[in-house]
Amino acid sequence: MGYAGGSKQHPTYRSIGDHSETIQIDYDPTKISYEELLRVFWTGHDPTYGSWSRQYVSIIFAHSEEQRRLAEASKSRTERERGRKVQTEVVSYAGFTQAEDYHQKHGLRQYHAFEEEFERIYPVFSDFVASTAVARVNGYLGGEGSCEMLQKEVAGLGLSRERKEELLRIIQRHRGKASCPLP
Repeated sequence: MGYAGGSKQHPTYRSIGDHSETIQIDYDPTKISYEELLRVFWTGHDPTYGSWSRQYVSIIFAHSEEQRRLAEASKSRTERERGRKVQTEVVSYAGFTQAEDYHQKHGLRQYHAFEEEFERIYPVFSDFVASTAVARVNGYLGGEGSCEMLQKEVAGLGLSRERKEELLRIIQRHRGKASCPLP
């Protein structure tokens, strides 16, 4: 989680200037394509909704001309599919400022037992923030993902059996499933 797209030096949550809150995704193109990331992006929110604030605008920061071309093409395709104008901006990436510590992994921090368990695994805060496992659990705790997805990857998240079971119960509540047992 952090800030990008503005001109202010050293933006913070309390002094964001003309930046937008955003995430930065490091990905392996041999495992997932940029086009697939764009598909996930378009289905993860309503891009036809105009934001009331620059801080929360829907935006794609393209790191190259190829990314810009692909993002613009997917934006046009999304407009055709939805039959409405997409409000999402596509702009050139010009830098990213990581948000303050208290602004990181907000969903997970609402569940102290998970936070404490991950802090034992990742005692260095930058490792905690950069951890894919922490990011995945943060998403699940925030209501993203399915029971089936979690069951496939729960063993690789580094959690104790107690936290795995609790996470499955939380997903069960989010998704209204009758049962989401450990595999």
